[in-house]
Amino acid sequence: MNNLKTTNTLLLILVVPVVFYLLNILSFIFIPLVFSMFIALLFLPLLRWLQKKGIAKAISISIVILIIIGGLKIIAELIQLSSREIIATNEAFIEKAQLKLVAILNSYQDFFGVEQGGDTNFLNHFLNKDNFGSTISYIGNTLTMTLMTAFFVVLWLAESINVQKLMNNTILRQKHTSVKTFMKIEKDLIKFIKVKFLVSLGTGIFTGLACYFFDVSFPIFWGLFAFVINFVQMIGSFITVILLAIFAFVELDPNSILLFFVLTITGVQVLFGSILEPIFMGKSFSINIITVLVMLMFWGFIWGVPGMIMSIPITVFIKIILEQYPETRVIANIISGNDTVTPLPVKK
Repeated sequence: MNNLKTTNTLLLILVVPVVFYLLNILSFIFIPLVFSMFIALLFLPLLRWLQKKGIAKAISISIVILIIIGGLKIIAELIQLSSREIIATNEAFIEKAQLKLVAILNSYQDFFGVEQGGDTNFLNHFLNKDNFGSTISYIGNTLTMTLMTAFFVVLWLAESINVQKLMNNTILRQKHTSVKTFMKIEKDLIKFIKVKFLVSLGTGIFTGLACYFFDVSFPIFWGLFAFVINFVQMIGSFITVILLAIFAFVELDPNSILLFFVLTITGVQVLFGSILEPIFMGKSFSINIITVLVMLMFWGFIWGVPGMIMSIPITVFIKIILEQYPETRVIANIISGNDTVTPLPVKK
């Protein structure tokens, strides 16, 4: 028995690195597959509501797909609008940023008595660097990922990829009432994704409005940026506040207006991220801060930025799975940061 247990442990040690290696190598498949699953879960309640109303499954799926396409169309229009705005004021912003940075460097030289040599027009040189080839490659990869994600979303909604059957045959193995277990997992994940989406949307809208009212350039761009980066738990809020504060330093005079702007965008992040999100999520979705940081680094290493965005939903999914088994429930409590372990029912 001990030899068998040792063998299984060794096999597990060997298999886990191979699995992570495959996840990294085949990221072009797994990233759109996992991302599409979360998108499908977001629209699954609407799909089922349409079917309850007697609408045929094919028509219901078509309606959901049209809604998704409409949402993507709106996002594309916002990106185009912000791009035109950025291009129109690009030179003016570079000149203003150059003057601010030169002033800072002059203050630094005066304070430390250091003389600067060479061309001071480094910002313009950096921003005008020829990155056309890499930009085209990035756009091509993004387009490929988007098309693959859209394809997988259709498969998820049409149930061509049957998650319940897959989980019953692998993870659940009929040890529990698998249908109820799967429905609980699905329900919890749908709730998590909906709350995260709405909180990120609110963060993006109010960040954009703050930029507009304080006369900070590119409010649409910053709103979209805050919406997307807010999916990266914890770090996303810091990145938004820091980048916007630096950008506003160039745009605004260093007086009370700049301070009020920084306080406003910080307040938006605190309101949505630290107050509203925990209230709507509830204690069942709480995750230890250390776990959040570890998962962000791990999935960021495996899949890059998309991995960081999906790290928390993946962690929630794993946590919900672990909660279904008495043997692994203690790990789920460690992930959530609970001090107490849920007691198991005593058999009489």
